Amino acid sequence: MATRTRRSQRRTEALSRERIVEAAVELLDAAGESGLTFRALTERLATGPGAIYWHVANKDELLGAATEAVVATALTSGSTESPGSPQDGIRAVALGLFDAIDEHPWLATQLATQLSRNPWGSVAPRIFESIGRQVRALGVPEGSWFTAASALVHYILGAAGQNAANARVGKLHADRSEFLDAASTAWQELDPDAYPFTRAVADQMRDHDDHEQFLTGIDLVLTGITALHLPDGPAHTPPAT
Repeated sequence: MATRTRRSQRRTEALSRERIVEAAVELLDAAGESGLTFRALTERLATGPGAIYWHVANKDELLGAATEAVVATALTSGSTESPGSPQDGIRAVALGLFDAIDEHPWLATQLATQLSRNPWGSVAPRIFESIGRQVRALGVPEGSWFTAASALVHYILGAAGQNAANARVGKLHADRSEFLDAASTAWQELDPDAYPFTRAVADQMRDHDDHEQFLTGIDLVLTGITALHLPDGPAHTPPAT
């Protein structure tokens, strides 16, 4: 009995929480949230459920840990690649999250869940801290830090999540260029009186680059923050008399 207990303890110690989370991310990438079960996890790790429950209480905790691990890697990558300016720092963090959401199709939903249901958890503060430090470095007044950081975070996660969703739909039909060509053609065939603008930008949608479009959106948000909140921005220019 004592021998079996010691063996069980050794297996539990060898199976770290980090390895469990790593395997959970692999399952999520391969089969989505529905594919992440403790049975599938025990098979992948060649262990019993007790060893996993020793480290993780339930699926919600496991999803949270997987989300945190992927976000931490994305933000670390963004911070190490970031040049000196706050604007470039924000772009680096944004691209790190954009690429992570693109690589892990389940991540966008989990981030939305974490930020809305568990803003006091580890994920939301980590993302806000990475963006917020750069907002502060821009010179934004303290009273506007939360609003400015929120605008950037909402754009980053929303745009990246939509891009990932578009990519998944596109893969179901054809490669990206064929999918965009079909969508662009459909826009061009819309009623010109009802959809003049949509028809006019159809070719731009066909030829756009996802990263470039995403970063352009970041620059638009940064331009607005600068104009509204920095002392030399247009919003602070005295009115003509």
